[in-house]
Amino acid sequence: MFDKVLVANRGEIAVRVMRACEELGVETVAVYSEADKHGGHVRYADEAYNVGPARAADSYLDHEGIIEAAQKADADAIHPGYGFLAENADFARKVEDTDGVTWIGPAGDAMEGLGEKTKARKTMEAADVPIVPGTNDPVTDPEEVREFGEEHGFPIAIKAEGGGGGRGMKIVHGEDEIEDQLESAKREGEAYFDNDSVYLERFLEGPRHIEVQIIADHHGNVRHLGERDCSLQRRHQKVIEEGPSPALSDELREEIGEAARRGVKAADYYNAGTVEFLVEDDRDDGDEILGPDTNFYFLEVNTRIQVEHTVTEEITGIDIVKWQLRVAAGDELGFEQEDVDIDGHAMEFRINAENAAEDFAPATGGELDVYDPPGGIGVRLDDALRQGDELVTDYDSMIAKLVVSASTRQECIDRSKRALREYDIEGIPTIIPFHRLMLTDEEFTSGLHHTKYLDDELDPERIDEAQEKWGSTGTESEGGDEDEEIVEREFTVEVNGKRFQVELEERGAPPIPTSAGNGGGSQPQRPAGGNGGGGGGGNSGGSSQAATAEGETVTAEMQGTILEVDVEEGDEVASGDVICVLEAMKMENDIVAPRGGTVAQVAISEGESVDMGDLLIVIE
Repeated sequence: MFDKVLVANRGEIAVRVMRACEELGVETVAVYSEADKHGGHVRYADEAYNVGPARAADSYLDHEGIIEAAQKADADAIHPGYGFLAENADFARKVEDTDGVTWIGPAGDAMEGLGEKTKARKTMEAADVPIVPGTNDPVTDPEEVREFGEEHGFPIAIKAEGGGGGRGMKIVHGEDEIEDQLESAKREGEAYFDNDSVYLERFLEGPRHIEVQIIADHHGNVRHLGERDCSLQRRHQKVIEEGPSPALSDELREEIGEAARRGVKAADYYNAGTVEFLVEDDRDDGDEILGPDTNFYFLEVNTRIQVEHTVTEEITGIDIVKWQLRVAAGDELGFEQEDVDIDGHAMEFRINAENAAEDFAPATGGELDVYDPPGGIGVRLDDALRQGDELVTDYDSMIAKLVVSASTRQECIDRSKRALREYDIEGIPTIIPFHRLMLTDEEFTSGLHHTKYLDDELDPERIDEAQEKWGSTGTESEGGDEDEEIVEREFTVEVNGKRFQVELEERGAPPIPTSAGNGGGSQPQRPAGGNGGGGGGGNSGGSSQAATAEGETVTAEMQGTILEVDVEEGDEVASGDVICVLEAMKMENDIVAPRGGTVAQVAISEGESVDMGDLLIVIE
């Protein structure tokens, strides 16, 4: 086993990996950007190294910087978690070529073979795994998309080779959308995965999204650990995952599981991975389950651990991260396929810092004034947060994962309601009210939902009502003076022996004194060793320009990265014209001219990170 592992990631997944290392007696090393200098994963690790500014391309995606940190720390292995460099075959090869450092994941060549989607399709087709009709070679010309549409019909999915989780995927509903969507998919692929290669698939309307967790060793053993149902999604982003699927018959789940094993074995793959499938759901009777004759199609392989690996761990009792470490160290899998026993039911709720009532808009800042997670039997919390922490908005909006398990799906739902009710977060918006709504939603509780249910069928007014009912209370009352200072005070009183919590809102009152701190919380923390996460200062790489021209200023409404600048100084624009494209939280946002005029100043450039309020364009 390794002596010291560097975790090339941040937040809850970094802490998750570090906990597995600690239980195996392995020391841990964190890396962090300037934005994360007080992050929970830094607090937890034995050592921590600053690898650059907030912009991910200059820190968490810096190949040489990560490897250099591992060498400085004398780490003998690197675990990538998920996201960032986890599916980057070039980085995996660089680690493999570094003396004294082991890559905890599949070989770079296997990652390339299965991580790039067209190559994966060819591998699966050769292994007799059903695949969705599509192209097995990259496409570059809009005419290729038109020809595919003529043969297979619309809609068509244009997908980035290195993509996943909806990133780099665009849906074409007709010929008039082809050119824009093709360029957008290529642009996202380049921005997220340093690879603008894309391919085509027939887009299935309303399927189930089923994935199979696999683990394979260097000795030719491949095991699947059952399936997870990830059909509840918004804009192709999973929000609730569960296992086993409520829609599959035992015969169908066995067919899908064996197809996953067969495909992975044919790819000469080892370590953890997930094989994803789309299953056609044509049920008429809500009480039916999908039988062995149901069509299912290979979607992609995620050549890493998944966000939702926790679901599989809860229903199998198998610690997947520990087996990643053991396999990388050369150990043989210690269990046979028939030893894998699925026991009970589990659900994972992604706790995103988003307001579901505002189209799931990510939070733009804030502090965890209250952070009181749930507990009790069958409740697991994967997080890196503590009360008092400031929200880091430079990266993904997911801040924690609540995982609930029970003996049956209904008991799991009931327990999840209790756990979500207990989960108290104040100071930032979260989608906890949305999760509580879904546990009362008949389509979800009956297991009849599909991948387009949230986007196409759920009444958004129900989300608004849930946010109003269960969301955090604001600090401003209607009609109040926005500039007036507001102080909330909380009291505990007893009336006839009964306890009440009373909240008073005082306007114009002096602020309640608080002790100074660096963002650390009041909950017990594991002390950091080594250099404790120290690091030099720096900036986030955002735009700091001031307006040098007269006119109306256009500023960034959220933190993000400029993907495209569509105007130059001197250009004439009309109201509503797109002037630049801002990527934030995995979504492209068109920034439009608020009025017509002449572009007097362009304060940003492609690839630049900006913060909320930064100057973008001046129009006179």
